[in-house]
Amino acid sequence: MATFETITAEDRARAGKGVARATRRDGKVPAVIYGAKQEPSLIALDPRIVLRELKRGGWRSRLYEIDTGKTKTRALMRDVQFHPVTDRPEHVDFQRLAAGEKVRVAVQVTFLNEAISVGLKRGGMLNVVRHAVEVLCDPDSIPDHFEADLGPLDINDNIRWHDLKGTEGARPTIIDRDFVVATVAAPTVIAETAPEPAQAATAPAPAKGGPAKAAAPAKPAAKK
Repeated sequence: MATFETITAEDRARAGKGVARATRRDGKVPAVIYGAKQEPSLIALDPRIVLRELKRGGWRSRLYEIDTGKTKTRALMRDVQFHPVTDRPEHVDFQRLAAGEKVRVAVQVTFLNEAISVGLKRGGMLNVVRHAVEVLCDPDSIPDHFEADLGPLDINDNIRWHDLKGTEGARPTIIDRDFVVATVAAPTVIAETAPEPAQAATAPAPAKGGPAKAAAPAKPAAKK
């Protein structure tokens, strides 16, 4: 069973830029809950709650139950808009969840056994192609993360979708191939090039006392 984290909020009666600005002046972050074929719900959040969730990471796949004191709504945090100068959160979009209605969500990949990976111990480099994988799943079975075991991987080996653990009940949005999540690349060897020989010095100027230049031939005498 999926775990929902409760966050408190306040109802907002009206929409509009003026109302949103007034909400920010009151020290709150305006937000909206949309989806599940229902009218959008307007709420206001404590900015400390928003910042806390953003710092935790993986907030796009975390399940929330938004409690306004009057209603409780299950939702995913979909987008956060920030002030262009202060970087403070200015607006939050939530997607309402409905039982039996699959949602698109990005699930983070956790890499295990990096310290004992055969290829990495031989000097290989971990090349992560996807830090998260987008899947479709039921709201009640959204996984916290997928696991990728690096232990048995040698150089030039890779981890694909079918290698991940914890994917039961989730269907990737990429369905035309068993896509790569990460690879162990061969170590990069930079060949040392021998220093180029110094450029030959330019020919020295003739030494003093050398042969003088030949005198220019005399002009013929003018005819009388």
